[in-house]
Amino acid sequence: MDLQLTDRVYLLTGATRGLGRATAEALVADGARVVVSGRSATAVEAAVTGLGGPDHARGVVADNADPGTPAALIDTARDAWGRVDGVLISVGGPPPGPITAMTDEQWTAAFGSVFLGAVRLAREVGAVLTESPDGGSIAFVLSTSVREPIADLAISNGLRPGLAMAAKTLADELGPRGIRVNGLLPGRVATERIVELDSAQGDPEAARARATAQIPLRRYGRPEEFGRVAAFVLSPAASYVSGVMLPVDGGALRPL
Repeated sequence: MDLQLTDRVYLLTGATRGLGRATAEALVADGARVVVSGRSATAVEAAVTGLGGPDHARGVVADNADPGTPAALIDTARDAWGRVDGVLISVGGPPPGPITAMTDEQWTAAFGSVFLGAVRLAREVGAVLTESPDGGSIAFVLSTSVREPIADLAISNGLRPGLAMAAKTLADELGPRGIRVNGLLPGRVATERIVELDSAQGDPEAARARATAQIPLRRYGRPEEFGRVAAFVLSPAASYVSGVMLPVDGGALRPL
């Protein structure tokens, strides 16, 4: 299938590793150009190099919680290639733990990056996407916690469903301008984040075995499997898909 990505330009936050990086690789492989961001200058530089260098990728050192991040990403794309066609909004997961152990400071910090930072990015990039010939696309990397709680991830359980509803609302608001907004709900995909969560339970192998037993495909996903789905959702090939919360979880979610 031709995803019609040649020469299109996408912004991807939190894309120096994990799901964001896998999506950037899928987009570049199909001919797109990308601007990737992360909080570490070393990681950003390595990601740009790994994606083929400045002809294919540019990097921005930025934190989603910083109000200046949307402008920095947009300006980088415009300066390099003169356009912006879409954005993948991804942030590192909030700290694990039950509600009874989470402090006000942890909730506030997570709200700033996971929720408010994501909404700000979507709002500001959405204003620019009106310049794109097909209106463009916004995709949020959320979690299966949108539909059912995940044990020991209280902050994610609290914030992700609200962000999904914000994304759905934004799809209603931007749809008349031809802009599509969707959410992706990754399950147990083998990223550094999942390794950290499994390790936090004391016995990583046992934790992985328990989680795998709850997945109908009986394995963790690979980052590139998520990346290909995300690239499709962002691309013009998905031109009539909007307002959707799409699980990428091997069938683990039980709700329809």
